[in-house]
Amino acid sequence: MKKVILDIEGMTCSACSNGLEKYLNKQKNIKSASVNLVMSTASIIYDDLSLDELNKYVLKAGFKSLGVHKEVEKKKESIVPFIIFGFLSLFVLYIGNASMLNMPIISFLNMKEEPLIYSFTLLILTIPYLFYGKSVITSGLKNLVHKMPNMDTLVTIGILSSFLYSLFGVIMVTLGFFEYVHQLYFESTIFVIYFIKLGRFISEFSQNKTKNAIKDLVTITPKIARIKKGEKTFEVTIDEVKKGDVLIAYPNEKIAVDGIIVRGESHFDESFITGEQIPISKGVNDKVVAGSYNFDGIVTYKALKIGKESLISEITNLVIEATNTKTKTGQLVDKICNYFVPFVFIIAFLTLVFSLIINSSFSISLTRFVTVLVIACPCALGLATPLALVVALGLCAKKGILIRTSEILEITSKVNQVVFDKTGTLTESVLTISKIHNYSKLEDRNILSILGALEVSSLHPIAKSITSYLQKENISYDKNVKIENIANYGIKGELNNKTYYAGNRSLLKKLKIKNLHLNDEEKLTKEGNSIVYLVENKKIIALIGIKAPIRRHAKEVIKNLNKLGITTSMLTGDNLASASIVAKELGIKEVLANVTPKEKSLFIKKLKSDGKKVLFLGDGINDAPSLALADVSVTLGSGTDVAASSSNVILMNNDLSKVISLIEISKKTLRNIKQNLFWAFIYNILMLPIAAGLFTNLGIEINPMLGCIAMLLSSLIVTLNALRLKIICKK
Repeated sequence: MKKVILDIEGMTCSACSNGLEKYLNKQKNIKSASVNLVMSTASIIYDDLSLDELNKYVLKAGFKSLGVHKEVEKKKESIVPFIIFGFLSLFVLYIGNASMLNMPIISFLNMKEEPLIYSFTLLILTIPYLFYGKSVITSGLKNLVHKMPNMDTLVTIGILSSFLYSLFGVIMVTLGFFEYVHQLYFESTIFVIYFIKLGRFISEFSQNKTKNAIKDLVTITPKIARIKKGEKTFEVTIDEVKKGDVLIAYPNEKIAVDGIIVRGESHFDESFITGEQIPISKGVNDKVVAGSYNFDGIVTYKALKIGKESLISEITNLVIEATNTKTKTGQLVDKICNYFVPFVFIIAFLTLVFSLIINSSFSISLTRFVTVLVIACPCALGLATPLALVVALGLCAKKGILIRTSEILEITSKVNQVVFDKTGTLTESVLTISKIHNYSKLEDRNILSILGALEVSSLHPIAKSITSYLQKENISYDKNVKIENIANYGIKGELNNKTYYAGNRSLLKKLKIKNLHLNDEEKLTKEGNSIVYLVENKKIIALIGIKAPIRRHAKEVIKNLNKLGITTSMLTGDNLASASIVAKELGIKEVLANVTPKEKSLFIKKLKSDGKKVLFLGDGINDAPSLALADVSVTLGSGTDVAASSSNVILMNNDLSKVISLIEISKKTLRNIKQNLFWAFIYNILMLPIAAGLFTNLGIEINPMLGCIAMLLSSLIVTLNALRLKIICKK
């Protein structure tokens, strides 16, 4: 099974994207296809097909494949033709309506005195517009042939109807029937084409604004890299870098590719991936990410991942893939759009027939027919959901929240229960020193240095946590001390001609040392600490508390979830005493301790059977069953292996506060989609009856030109409202 995302050219409305999607899904070796109108992409899962064969399928459906998706800046359409044809349109409007507006009339273009010249002038001026609107007409006819009528098909029928009827009028004028000069509707053809093209130009510009958050991810990496060979440094393009190359980054430069530092240290800004604004300090053996900003040091690093393997490429692909998935609301709108174009055809035809029946002239009936065709707007309807999703997914990516499918945004907005794993999620995954009671005259650093010398050779998790803490705090210790293991009690070692012991309370009993610090021990134990005593020559010199610290922002997250009316629970395989301590500190009332992975999943099942929408947040290692069952599964990501996560949401820098951001963005996105759909539906509900002439007796009427303007405005309202998400989600 293979997967590819293709760039597609020629899609202009939701009927286009729906038609292409339906056509691709009918093909034998295509397992599934999802087409995104906003991104102009098609995500295809297929088997036993070549890329050329996929491209041919797209072509047969009436569109053009531009090959595998790559975010390159597409050639922008010049604004010059819009200006030229705009002035020409005004000229046509002038010569056609000068007499009605009591304006000066060009003598040889007077329809009453020179009907033949007037008719042929309008015909000649209309022909360039047919070439100008060639893409619209061609698309409309192609989709009609492929039985996938779209917005272009509606417009094309309207354009050709008014043009052919006007052409018939010119022929009749030529034959001497000069009264037909009043039945020329070339200006309808001209203005429909002009406003459709202008609308597409403005719409594309607006849609590109919605894609900026995703485009920003692509343009983060620099185009130039510095390769170091011996003592010399060469500048090369990013495409020339190979795995294993040694590169150098100076202060105020970006890292070119994913790599590992082999020399130097510096602070790096990785906020574009993690959302964390505080620079991160890194040195030898630390990994660096392509696009991260080097603040203050010179670092030499070895290239590990390049091109599509890089983290930023992986993230971009995940976001693009997410935009190609569809929410339930989006799927429903797609179904409506599938019937929309045929429905408009029927309305337009009925308008023509009934208008003729009630004794309207053929010219008036034709005008209403054309107006209905051009005013109907599946574009606004089709853009309502995907535009908002593209903006939201891009915003989430910038905040370090990666979402695998757009449907998750819709589901998250309905979450009313959040379940947390404890170890590795609410608490850090590693133990660390939380408290030191120093009973000696030594400084804390000296106490820790002695403790490190005793624990360095031990494989016990507590010993490892101590040495890791010392390395982090840059506290040195002797690594060559002879150690004697005292089974089940602790460690003994000789250092500076003194005998030291490290161990638990039982060690003190074994050594027959009177313990005067039971109150301190009891307090540390109640706080969830494991206990280590440090003894010098049978005298207690320190009591150290070790525990997994509460993760940053955890308490604030629980508080904010409670404010949102969302119930919180904690599951853990740890004992009830330790779990209760953490739960009490965080403000979580429901705790299940001593539970197995299977029991965790049963708890999720029970919540769902009670009608809860459950978000489960775990470390992704032993929580797979629970993650699979939850409505929304969230894992903490290390920022180095995004693709390996099986959850549908990844928090890139292990920041729990992003859970609140995820819920808030999802709620605002769903609200925005509903607003967009309201405007799209209300537009069609109001405008179609007006276009059909149902309110003529009330003096409310509209022509094709005004219909095109109204259609353009409806799409702009939807687009601008989607862009508003960028503002409201930053609050």
